[in-house]
Amino acid sequence: MSATADRWRTALAATAAAVALCAASVLTAAPVAAAGRVTIDSDLGGAQVSLTEPTTISVNGSGFQSIQNGFGGVYVLFGWVTDPGGGSWRPSEGGHTGDTYLYVPDTEALDNAGYQRFVSFPGSSTAAAANGGLLAADGTFSLSMIIPGPTFTAQDRDGNAASVDCREVSCGIITVGAHGVVNANNESFTPVTFIDTSGSAGSSGSSGTDAGAEPAATGAEATDAETPAGGAEEASVTTGPATIGVDQTAVVQGRVVGFTGQGFTPGEQVLVTLAGGLAAAGPYTAGQFGEVAGTLALPTDIRLGTHVLRMSGAGSGQAPEITLTVMPDPDAAPPLTQEQPGLSWAFLVAVIVGAVLLALILSSLIAALVRRRRRKRIAAETTTAASAAGQVDDTVVLPPVRRTTRREVGV
Repeated sequence: MSATADRWRTALAATAAAVALCAASVLTAAPVAAAGRVTIDSDLGGAQVSLTEPTTISVNGSGFQSIQNGFGGVYVLFGWVTDPGGGSWRPSEGGHTGDTYLYVPDTEALDNAGYQRFVSFPGSSTAAAANGGLLAADGTFSLSMIIPGPTFTAQDRDGNAASVDCREVSCGIITVGAHGVVNANNESFTPVTFIDTSGSAGSSGSSGTDAGAEPAATGAEATDAETPAGGAEEASVTTGPATIGVDQTAVVQGRVVGFTGQGFTPGEQVLVTLAGGLAAAGPYTAGQFGEVAGTLALPTDIRLGTHVLRMSGAGSGQAPEITLTVMPDPDAAPPLTQEQPGLSWAFLVAVIVGAVLLALILSSLIAALVRRRRRKRIAAETTTAASAAGQVDDTVVLPPVRRTTRREVGV
């Protein structure tokens, strides 16, 4: 009996160990991470784009992480990154738009200028705005977009204009998680090469010699270099209708938009308003040539979409206006971490509970078998003892024989 019980105990321990090992492997198994890759093709051949005119390119992605019913998707952008050969520019590594990467601004409308594309997760609540289509379940997408040329103006972290010259720095297609959702598996940078298609000599045809160089300086430095000394007084006053211009028509909540105006009456007061008074700047005094320039801070809670920016001349009555498209600030709140697909917690809990129940069932079966064998042994011993007692009871004990004497029989 002792050897049999030991064998059952050993079997039970081995079963419990196997169940625990299975549960541990389920808990520690991590889903295979996707590795997004992009290929570019244009009529100029491969990833080559024009130095002198916009170029339409085809962008094909593979290996991206597609999440059914997930929020957001992937932004496909054209721009510059600080570390094209590494990954320090990535949002998952602490990078930020306007700091470690810049891109050509555009709206998120379906019919935007083609400089940006949004590829949505299948079943996402934002799929209706996907101007780049859906990210297939196998992690692939295909779309077309436009490279405007080798130079563009973006916004830095402080909302100031930042010029990028792709003849001096490395530019290319950037993919990041959309709508502020950080997803390291969907971050990539694929460089393009600019070539001279005008037929003139002297162009290197490359996308820059200093991949890590900072974008070109803007603002006062460039203005001072371009302003001729002593020539301002000889210019004539601008005539005709007043006009308004902005550094970019796609702006971000809480950031600053720069504006300029021309054609106002010299010396008149000019007021700048957004959305009929939601935000305002000024009044500014028009210069001797009717010019006005300044910046306007956008409210952090301004409604997304289109708004009208207007400049109103107090003396001339002129009121030129322009439409701005307000986009959300991707850095306004801590980025969400994209939930990785794979085993859910509910499934893991179910596996653990199932393993525990299996161990209990096995231990109960083993205990029942042990009790059954014990009962059989006891019953067998009882039967043997009873049989031995019965043999003793069946033995007849005869009284001793008494010898009779002659006297007793009367002889």
